[in-house]
Amino acid sequence: MGGNLINYPDDVGVPTANLLLIKIFLNSVISTKGAKFANADLANFYLMSPLKRPEYARIKLSDIPDEVIKEYNLHQLATPDGWVYVKVTRAMYGLPQAGSLGQDQLEKRLNQEGYYQSQTVPGLWKHKTKTIQFVLVVDDFGIKYISKDDLDHLISTLEKHYEVSVDLDGKEFVKIELDWDYENKRVHLSMAPYLQKALRQFDNIVPTKRHDSPYPHIETKYGAKQQYAEYDTSAPVGKDEQKHVQQVTGKFNWYARGVDGTLLTPISALSAQQAKPTQSTMKRVKQFLDYAATQEPAVTTYRASDMVLAIHSDAGYLNEEGARSRAGGHHFLSENVDNPSNNGAIYNEASIIKSVMSSAAEAEIGALYINARKGVEIRNILKEMGHMQPPTPVQTDNSTADGIVNLRVQPKRTKAMDMRFHWLRDREVNQKQFRFYWRPGTLMRADYWTKHHSPAHHRHMRNEILTPYDVVLNLRKKIAKSSTARVC
Repeated sequence: MGGNLINYPDDVGVPTANLLLIKIFLNSVISTKGAKFANADLANFYLMSPLKRPEYARIKLSDIPDEVIKEYNLHQLATPDGWVYVKVTRAMYGLPQAGSLGQDQLEKRLNQEGYYQSQTVPGLWKHKTKTIQFVLVVDDFGIKYISKDDLDHLISTLEKHYEVSVDLDGKEFVKIELDWDYENKRVHLSMAPYLQKALRQFDNIVPTKRHDSPYPHIETKYGAKQQYAEYDTSAPVGKDEQKHVQQVTGKFNWYARGVDGTLLTPISALSAQQAKPTQSTMKRVKQFLDYAATQEPAVTTYRASDMVLAIHSDAGYLNEEGARSRAGGHHFLSENVDNPSNNGAIYNEASIIKSVMSSAAEAEIGALYINARKGVEIRNILKEMGHMQPPTPVQTDNSTADGIVNLRVQPKRTKAMDMRFHWLRDREVNQKQFRFYWRPGTLMRADYWTKHHSPAHHRHMRNEILTPYDVVLNLRKKIAKSSTARVC
């Protein structure tokens, strides 16, 4: 059906799990004693749901194969000008309402068996009496279970109405490969096939020399009394180049959000230029693709934790075009201690602050505000999963920002940032949602996402952020060897 030709008056939106929820869910699986992960997929999910109202289409008789015309005697049904009119009463591909109707039907069937969707976290499902939970992305189920009987109950419920394929090993979910190491309480996330397909799509010639920086950085001029901002003065490019930039940033954004946090800052910078790309932009895109092609596939690892949210917040002052500043953040799940130990990122903030900041302290306050707002969302997800949260520790390396938020400094003439620091104060002092504290910049993990670094710094930090791909390959060999031994 030509969905672009159908005017459907009702809402066709479908609640679905986002990447943040999925990453928190995977942490919950590896951090819950006895829990395991499986995934299930429904076939033909969009088909045959009853329509609330019929739709109509017409097909040119000359476009229909002769065997179909003969089977359904369409010559007698066709109009004199050679059209066959069709009345559609059940969902089919192309209908804009097919997804929402399929979702409504699925929800009704699951509700009858005691399953229900969270009212505050779309895409998260639980059961009234069982410990099983799952996240739902259209027709893909990511399932956390402790009892095999609970998993069998869910699968049997789905099999009453759908053709279901189940992977008890939970090897992949939403294009992310999952390598579960239950013995060492680790799960490794990677997307090597997605990366290779993306690189082939853009026909990028892989350079013989490895690129260690995904984006040009501004060289520090040591000893200079003044350091000036740099502006792009190169010539603009055409529509084809603009489309290329948009395709690259769009394709790699999912890969970066999924597993490779080292790409987030350059993607953010390229996205800001895609409306009016220049020759310099195209060179930056080429450098970005060369970096992605010459580095090994990225792996993000989550270890078992107490599922307590911790945040590192930082800002880069006046380091983007238009006198803008950049906010960086590292959100991870750890333990309820003064200085939480690191874990794989469930979310990294790498965004340009829209407003022009008047000082470094204001930029830091702005970054704290951006990261804390995301923290509220994460806290709500964790609570809904059953992981209650103490005040979330938020680390900053700016003593002025720390003093303002913790009421040790009373600023003057700060009307531009009043709302931000009063919001932060209210969330800490009155609502007890956060605990802001200071530590030196050498211990700040969010700094990486606030600016474009030198190749040497990227080489160093890549090992801090990501897991070597050999760890995944060795784990797969170990599992394959043990499986072969059991068969023999």
